Amino acid sequence: MASEPVCVEDFEPYLKTRVSDAIWHYYRGGADDEQTLRANPLAYQRYRLLPRCLRDVSKRDTSTSILGQRLSFPVGVSPTACHAFVHRDGEIATAKGVSNAGSAMVLSMFSNKSLEDVAASVHPDTPLLFHLNILRDRSRVEAAIRRAEAAGYKALVVTIDQPMLGNRTYIRRNNKDMDPTITFPQVVLPGEEITREKARAIVNEPQALTWKDILWLRRITSLPVVLKGILTAEDAREAVRHGAAGILVSNHGGRQLDGVPATIDVLAEIVDAVRGSNVEVYLDGGIRKGTDVLKALALGARAVFIGRPAIWGLAYDGEKGVEQVLGILKEEFSLAMALCGCSSLSDITPDLIATMPYSKM
Repeated sequence: MASEPVCVEDFEPYLKTRVSDAIWHYYRGGADDEQTLRANPLAYQRYRLLPRCLRDVSKRDTSTSILGQRLSFPVGVSPTACHAFVHRDGEIATAKGVSNAGSAMVLSMFSNKSLEDVAASVHPDTPLLFHLNILRDRSRVEAAIRRAEAAGYKALVVTIDQPMLGNRTYIRRNNKDMDPTITFPQVVLPGEEITREKARAIVNEPQALTWKDILWLRRITSLPVVLKGILTAEDAREAVRHGAAGILVSNHGGRQLDGVPATIDVLAEIVDAVRGSNVEVYLDGGIRKGTDVLKALALGARAVFIGRPAIWGLAYDGEKGVEQVLGILKEEFSLAMALCGCSSLSDITPDLIATMPYSKM
């Protein structure tokens, strides 16, 4: 690890050397046998690129927008909890790296830095979205929404695939070694003092969440609502019917229900299910290379998000490490565009993709 990282996966080993074994397993691990965890990055190999030659790609425009917010390239950072496990500046360092890269960030409801401090740390034009779990105690949810609105967050990203925590055996084995000083300021009500144990109990309560709660959410806020965790066309159509502004195709990084498909494998059918609506479709899970980004866009995603790679960058060099991970993905994506004959995102179309059966991988 003495040499400078040159690709995203080069950053991963730094996390293991700079945190405890318990923290490393917390970020590395998936549910049960980790089938889905392994499938997420491997599934991209099924999608082969069919480049177009003799097109002028001397200049390429990688920019896009999500919900009207401009990004310099179609990669953002997904919500992940507890960045203070990895770096003393936690989500503030992550957000600064995202801002420097011209990217977007979804701040986890279970972040260790306050949403106000994170918003104050970045350029005002940086698209910050706020992640929600609709907790059993709705007063905590509404209080967090009001704070996000006041701080200028552009949308709410709601996790809908977590009625209960997945079977994460690595947490049960290593929980005693987690840092007891870590707190969750977004689940604290104004004027309330709360222990870490109480915060954990709030976070881990089973959620009695239904589609009616999405309608409730839309009634109490004017912010656009993005639903994170959809893996079927059926749920995508329900998202449209219930007024979602966006869908984040996600399997929670393989940390919830093991054995569900890799996100790239269900992307096209979800895009097709919402066709004709104004719902934007994004994807996270397994993005490691610029070609992965291009494949996801060719299959219909408007943008993709990364989770673990941002944590790896944070472990490597804080704010600068996050910016470096995003910068590598941007350079690789721009190169992939050129080699596929694409000078803008509108040139990235489904006919660039050939799909192989798993038996041929």
